[in-house]
Amino acid sequence: MEEFQLMKGNEAVAEAAIRAGTDGYFGYPITPQSEVMEYLMTVKPYERTGMVVLQAESEVAAINMLYGGAACGKKVMTTSSSPGISLMQEGISYIAGSELPCLVVNVVRGGPGLGTIQPSQSDYFQATKGGGHGDYRLITLAPSSVQEMADFVTIAFDLAFKYRNPVMILSDGAIGQMMEKVKFKEQKPRATEFPEWATTGKTPDRERNIITSLDLDPARHERHNIKLQAKYKEVEKNEVLFEKISCEDAEYLFVAYGTSSRICQKSIQLAREEGIKVGLFRPITLWPYPKKELGAMSDQIKGILAVEMSGGQMVEDVLLSVDQKVKVDHYGRMGGIIPTPEEIVEALKNKIIGE
Repeated sequence: MEEFQLMKGNEAVAEAAIRAGTDGYFGYPITPQSEVMEYLMTVKPYERTGMVVLQAESEVAAINMLYGGAACGKKVMTTSSSPGISLMQEGISYIAGSELPCLVVNVVRGGPGLGTIQPSQSDYFQATKGGGHGDYRLITLAPSSVQEMADFVTIAFDLAFKYRNPVMILSDGAIGQMMEKVKFKEQKPRATEFPEWATTGKTPDRERNIITSLDLDPARHERHNIKLQAKYKEVEKNEVLFEKISCEDAEYLFVAYGTSSRICQKSIQLAREEGIKVGLFRPITLWPYPKKELGAMSDQIKGILAVEMSGGQMVEDVLLSVDQKVKVDHYGRMGGIIPTPEEIVEALKNKIIGE
């Protein structure tokens, strides 16, 4: 039965994970995402569905528990925040190289280093370009509301198992901590059948499966990499998600995701009150990035302002998407500061319209 609840974004992820039929959660506390584990420990999902919740001794341990659970064909996940995700990069690379499904949620805080506990969007490169070593990709979803924090859990698991690939939900400290009304779907049962590739031991029908990201034969390993690249092309072809707001008559465009996209909606209102026709293009999948869809808008508009809570990372994908057809610039705040709608309008006028 569907129901509404008033929850923080972090709590919504936790409740959505239970309802998605997740088999196991492995994590380690770090601000500003600790409420995910706290909620799971409080509601005791093992009694509801049999879901295991375990606090590991570190982020490194947590991601390797994910590796083991995913190898068994189980629906497993972790959550952390920026420095914790950095510690998980080796394990994420192993999981991607082994072609295993899992969900990683990053509630981003300001950096670099330990940085601050305030919200930021400065982990874009890490999520979309591959923070670990090797030629691999994470399917990356960017929620802009507490409702999407919940909804994207199911979407992420579906994509993870469809492509046998880790999926990241790239949120931030503002969305993780804010409270909004959330509509939850009915409880899904946990899966009882194992995928054919899972490490379930030898059966009468086949030998045991061996899962590893290690291969010392260069030719064989190149073939594996070619297979991965072909899979990523399929993801780029089939799984692009985006939203357009007030773009029908737009002469200028904000491109933003997550919290920044919420602020830009108010900036649109302020700018249009001044007679500036501006719209918002919101990428929902940060990888695969909606390059073709954004590029198609370059024939309609005069300029783009990429708005990010960072020094400018997504702006590089914006530039590649429009291929120098229109002027592109960046406006962002760092260190955990959230830009105001008025600042963004002024940046549009100064950086894009004024030149």
